[in-house]
Amino acid sequence: MKGDKREEPGPGPEPAAPQPPTEDEEALIEFHRSYRELFGFFCNNTTIHGAIRLVCSRHNRMKTAFWAVLWLCTFGMMYWQFALLFEEYFSYPVSLNINLDSDKLVFPAVTVCTLNPYRYPEIKEDLEELDRITEQTLFDLYKYKYDASGALQPRAARRGPRGLRQPLPHPLQRLRVPHRARAPRSSSASSMRDNNPQVDRRDWKIGFQLCNQNKSDCFYQTYSSGVDAVREWYRFHYINILSRLSDSLPALDEAAPGNFIFTCRFNQAPCSQGNYSHFHHPMYGNCYTFNSKNSSHLWMSSMPGINNGLSLTLRTEQHDFIPLLSTVTGARVTVHGQDEPAFMDDGGFNLRPGVETSISMRKAGGSEALHRLGGDYSDCTENGSDVPVRNLYPAKYTQQVCIHSCFQESMIEKCGCAYILYPRPKGAEFCDYQKHSAWGYCYYKLQGAFSMDSLGCFSKCRKPCSVTNYKLSAGYARWPSVTAQKWVFPMLSQQNNYTISHKRDGVAKLNIFFKELNYKTNSESPSVTMVTLLSNLGSQWSLWFGSSVLSVVEMAELVVDLVAITLLLLLRRLRSRYWSPGRGAR
Repeated sequence: MKGDKREEPGPGPEPAAPQPPTEDEEALIEFHRSYRELFGFFCNNTTIHGAIRLVCSRHNRMKTAFWAVLWLCTFGMMYWQFALLFEEYFSYPVSLNINLDSDKLVFPAVTVCTLNPYRYPEIKEDLEELDRITEQTLFDLYKYKYDASGALQPRAARRGPRGLRQPLPHPLQRLRVPHRARAPRSSSASSMRDNNPQVDRRDWKIGFQLCNQNKSDCFYQTYSSGVDAVREWYRFHYINILSRLSDSLPALDEAAPGNFIFTCRFNQAPCSQGNYSHFHHPMYGNCYTFNSKNSSHLWMSSMPGINNGLSLTLRTEQHDFIPLLSTVTGARVTVHGQDEPAFMDDGGFNLRPGVETSISMRKAGGSEALHRLGGDYSDCTENGSDVPVRNLYPAKYTQQVCIHSCFQESMIEKCGCAYILYPRPKGAEFCDYQKHSAWGYCYYKLQGAFSMDSLGCFSKCRKPCSVTNYKLSAGYARWPSVTAQKWVFPMLSQQNNYTISHKRDGVAKLNIFFKELNYKTNSESPSVTMVTLLSNLGSQWSLWFGSSVLSVVEMAELVVDLVAITLLLLLRRLRSRYWSPGRGAR
């Protein structure tokens, strides 16, 4: 209609502007505006004792300063104690646990040797030639005649020298000592190289010369004692001859156990062939190991005493052996674990003929076994796999096994051949001066370096973590007695063909048994574990602040807030300096 005004819809009401957040509202992430506000909030709300005193005494600056200094000193003392606790933990201390038990024990392995090397038929001619050269050498040095029976003949009784094929290398010589003012024996440099103290009554020594490959460096291996010099010189040549044998040693006539072991009983029961194994030692002859890991079954001892152990009757007669190499008679015995080699030089001792030797055993120093903690707690090895020395023995890792293997590896590396007394690795050959003319020079030099640990074998070979040893104590008695020998020797003659004229010099008796079945096991355990460390840390925190683990979280939160406020303040200052409105309008 004309004149009527049409009302057009206008715009709706404008939406209300968002209200700024009030003080009661909280954002998802909120930081304090200043350090004062942060510390005020922390001191009013923390559960740490003493912190609230910093706020309550803010109107008294002296009290505030006192509580601040006290709080900081307490904080420092607590963390000093923390440092001591961590230092103790990372020193990895151990506690020794001792357990006493009594039970049946596995009888150890026992190795017995004839104490005399044997003349192999394959090298008998070479050994006879060595004896003839030695006979001539002894006459040249000492003016007496030595025959095969071992008798010493004066000069008038000697015959002309036998025809020799050719002289041996490294002849034995008499060396004159230069005249000089004699120093005390303890400080004598020459006596350090000798195997015996210096003999002041003589102006000469006995030895033999050794040179390197091109003869540019030589030295004399000398001895003050002529007996030791002859034995070592003979031993050196014997090793060279013995190394020429084939890999598989020939069967020996003396290898039959009945020729060496007359009787064998364990726990009053006779031994069987499955209870022992045989091997030949270059220096100690035929050896028999009883109750080794290769035995049909291991012996167990359920009762102590001499009647509940191993009893052997041994033949100690010397027949067709080498008197220049072995100057003693009897037998040699050692006790070891089933899975350990028999080190006759290191742990063995001799049995005297005509004597009954009774050896009582206790497991390791008062009957004990030691189990060490490995890893960070001690420098021991579980099985030798982490030791930088290859185990050349078919046995478990021991420190002796490692040291001998280390020396053999050094021999092969530096001398080019293997020493015959130690196992030979695959691809190596034993030392023989027909093939390795300078191996003697290298060996004696290497032996000196080994004794001074210049080879590093003693530092490389760590202790095993688990060790079981046997403490031995021996008793001796004449055997058989004067009255008993009237029937013992006839029985041995009929049953074992025992026909020696001096009967007591050719037989010995050995008894090995457990003195007691009580044994002590020493084991190590960590003195400070992670649980102990956390407990000690909590105790220190409660002592100095009387708070809990949640208080530690509060301290962490305070540190995070301090870092955040510092970054925000730096960002605000940079923004006001470089991005101000006046600067942006230009």
